[in-house]
Amino acid sequence: MYQPKTMNLALPAQFSLPKNTFALGVTLAILSNVMFAMVYAYGKWLPPLTGTAVFLWRMVMMWGCLVILISTLGKWEFVLGGLSRVKGVRGWAWLLAPTPILASQLWLFVYAPLNGHGVAVSMGYFLFPLVMVLVGFVMGERLTRLQWLAVACAGVGVGMEIVRTGRVSWATFWVCLAYPIFYVMRRRQNIPALTGLFVDLSIIAPICLVALCFHESAMSAVIGSPVMIFKVIGLGLISVLSQQANLEANRLLPTSLFGLLGYLEPALLFVLAITVLGGAFEWQMLTSFGLIWVGIICLLIQGVAKRWGFK
Repeated sequence: MYQPKTMNLALPAQFSLPKNTFALGVTLAILSNVMFAMVYAYGKWLPPLTGTAVFLWRMVMMWGCLVILISTLGKWEFVLGGLSRVKGVRGWAWLLAPTPILASQLWLFVYAPLNGHGVAVSMGYFLFPLVMVLVGFVMGERLTRLQWLAVACAGVGVGMEIVRTGRVSWATFWVCLAYPIFYVMRRRQNIPALTGLFVDLSIIAPICLVALCFHESAMSAVIGSPVMIFKVIGLGLISVLSQQANLEANRLLPTSLFGLLGYLEPALLFVLAITVLGGAFEWQMLTSFGLIWVGIICLLIQGVAKRWGFK
């Protein structure tokens, strides 16, 4: 769309950032979402591994790459310092409580695309921010009219999908309902995101390594092939770099802009699901998905309006 050259696109004073910092933040946010999408489709390049086998290898390699990254960046003091506020058995139990939720989501993220649930998972990621709006309301946040409209559109869209098919995929519900629980718990724990990720992977990865030892076909398919070894290392590396880029973008950008750029991920997942991954998409789904997208657009408009100071 044509824009007059005289249009003022400067950031409001409260969001002013050095140009280099702003550009780096936007670049990292976009790159992180692109890399998340690459992980989503990565299992397609790892035959004969099943979705669960890909998950097991991803967790082991992701933990190893994370340890190397933390060491390279000299972040151990920061990561371990975040654990100093965890006190006693009850504190550690509270810290580890969300870990199974994250493990299940990381498993579903690579399992679903290889087992015909790619579109359903992308729908879950579209619904996730809308569910977070409702979670905010339950926790006492005041919703705007646009936010209520977004929730209503998404609700009607999900209802239409249930009427059309008689059900909505369990994968959709697991993403949009379980992930908010994880994020709310992590927010209340008030520990650095990198520390939380290290703790989660330090619990998940050893369990996955043990599982691999008993999964002879998954182990031999990789260990017996230098190409497969390279591929699973690449999977772990991309996974860690995407997380680190996401954390850095969150640090560099205003929260509202970072949130808006986050909508790129479900869009990429949806496109990959129906193209590269061969997910089923029927034209009748356009109405229900369209209403969910209208809800997302409402949230985008709300975010832009808030960022630029409009009411």
